[in-house]
Amino acid sequence: AQAEEPSEQNFVRKHALAFIAAQGGTMEQAALRVFGNADGAYGANVNQMVGSGVWNDEDELADAFTTRKGFAYGVDGQATKQKAVLQHVLSSVEVTYQNLDSVELGVTTVDHYFDTLGGVSRAVRQARGGVAAQVYIGDQTRGDGAVRTLSEQVSLETRTRALNPKWYEALLKHGYEGVREIDAHVTNTLGWSATTGEVSPWVYQQLAETYVLDDGMRERLAQLNPKASAKIANRLIEAHERKYWTPDDATVEALRRASEELEDRLEGIDVEIAA
Repeated sequence: AQAEEPSEQNFVRKHALAFIAAQGGTMEQAALRVFGNADGAYGANVNQMVGSGVWNDEDELADAFTTRKGFAYGVDGQATKQKAVLQHVLSSVEVTYQNLDSVELGVTTVDHYFDTLGGVSRAVRQARGGVAAQVYIGDQTRGDGAVRTLSEQVSLETRTRALNPKWYEALLKHGYEGVREIDAHVTNTLGWSATTGEVSPWVYQQLAETYVLDDGMRERLAQLNPKASAKIANRLIEAHERKYWTPDDATVEALRRASEELEDRLEGIDVEIAA
């Protein structure tokens, strides 16, 4: 950034000078490009907010990310709080990307992916005044690898995992923990909607039909893990209420009845399976 070169040949210097012109500060501050948590901290807390449901709009998730990740590491290796610099850097980002290197983990398997990639994508959108970056997934788990949009990756994982009887039947053999894993998949899917808006509505419809609206499956899940089964139903209702999908009135009513039944079961109230 401090090299005496034309801005057209040195984009790091170009962006650093633009930051100084807009925000002031020193060249050392404007040239910061490595950001992360404060010493001893981990994660963006976006996953915690989504998991607990304690957020009102998506900008709160962006704020959480930039607050937690707004510590810059300069040449001295020490972290300093530089949230404004991070937001300036994010304002010029057009693409966000995550590489997958294990067939055992997908973007809907664990919440770390939407906490990081989802978090930065939402922060970029906020920094760019509502203009979203393109979000891509690099799948290097087989052969030559493939690059997909996030929407394509979530759809692929939904079809091959969550809607695949071989996948969920294998999980249900593990009883309580298996249902918890299904709940995690649904929550992580909602996390991608919250951070990127790139989950196709059919995903929620099919998840609802498979795990909540099917009487037999709902009973199995409730028997194995009452708490997680209720969370699955409530998470799908939350996705509707946050306008990530728009099911018809009959589906919404069926989901609410099922949710009430599962909540009653969780509280120890004897109920009949909702029709």
